[in-house]
Amino acid sequence: MSEHPARARDAGLACGDLPTGALNGITDVPGVRVGHRTLIARNIRTGVTAVIPHAGNLYRKKPVAAVHVLNGFGKSAGLVQVEELGTIETPILLTNTLSVGTCCTALVRHAVEHNPDIGRRTATANPLVFECNDGYLNDIQALAVTEADARAAIDSASPQFDVGSAGAGCGMSTFGFKGGIGTSSRRIDLDGGNYHLGVLVLSNFGRPGDLRLPDGRLIAGPESPADRKDTEKGSIIVIAATDIPLSDRQLKRVIRRSGVGLARLGSFWGHGSGDIALGFTTGTILSHDATAALVGCRILNENRIDQLFEAMADATQEAVLDALVAAGSMEGRDGHHRPAMLDSLYPIGPVTS
Repeated sequence: MSEHPARARDAGLACGDLPTGALNGITDVPGVRVGHRTLIARNIRTGVTAVIPHAGNLYRKKPVAAVHVLNGFGKSAGLVQVEELGTIETPILLTNTLSVGTCCTALVRHAVEHNPDIGRRTATANPLVFECNDGYLNDIQALAVTEADARAAIDSASPQFDVGSAGAGCGMSTFGFKGGIGTSSRRIDLDGGNYHLGVLVLSNFGRPGDLRLPDGRLIAGPESPADRKDTEKGSIIVIAATDIPLSDRQLKRVIRRSGVGLARLGSFWGHGSGDIALGFTTGTILSHDATAALVGCRILNENRIDQLFEAMADATQEAVLDALVAAGSMEGRDGHHRPAMLDSLYPIGPVTS
């Protein structure tokens, strides 16, 4: 493949007018880190991606969180408790569909290691794992992901991380092209302070021929007529982070706007698609060990929430384009191939400045 830009903005695919953070990624939110474990061998094209909300003990200091399901054709774990209690208490792992159980076990072991009272003197832990089906490029039946791989993703977490075909994104496809991990952020100024909303996506959705760029161009790609008539069978996981103090109800309102960004790209959340958004804020932390009957917290004045709605829509849209730009092309299981989106966008040669 020709040398192409590494990020969506390098390819001129910016979304919206709001300013980005310095990294234009989810880790612009202070304390958030991301790690990968990528598995490539013979017919294996898979992996694990970990999102760590803060550097402390997540079980003891729980970020307020919310989940929103656009279409629920998926096998993720831990969503029910997030919906009920409005917090998260483990790292967030992304992987392939048949590796959810393995990653859950790894998260439980990680939580117990740091909190020996779990399940004995206090409550059990709620492992949070999201999945997409990478079976076109990856031999998903091989069950290649191990607990050690999940732990390696957690241990490698850093503010700087790869996008594209890294970690859980290794075997993913988007609109008939190679997909994967993408990220973007927006800076939001409130009462003289700088805050951020960042998005990370595991992009594995979209019917070939439906991709629409920010300037309105449709990118048909190399699909066959049969592909174009196919049903939407993919999935996307959207993880949003912010340091703006929010309630779980406000977070749910914000992450719903991920659907705006996906619709702009050409998605309609088909019957067979698992499209799920999770958001958390490091600006509102609840203590597992609090003893007071009443606890206080700050939340955003709801009259200012439109800025977050706009940021969520724009950052989600750009994060998917980020994954498409960075992923390149890939040959996987049994010779299956996904081309690079930019090879269709710039079919003659590399982009030059």
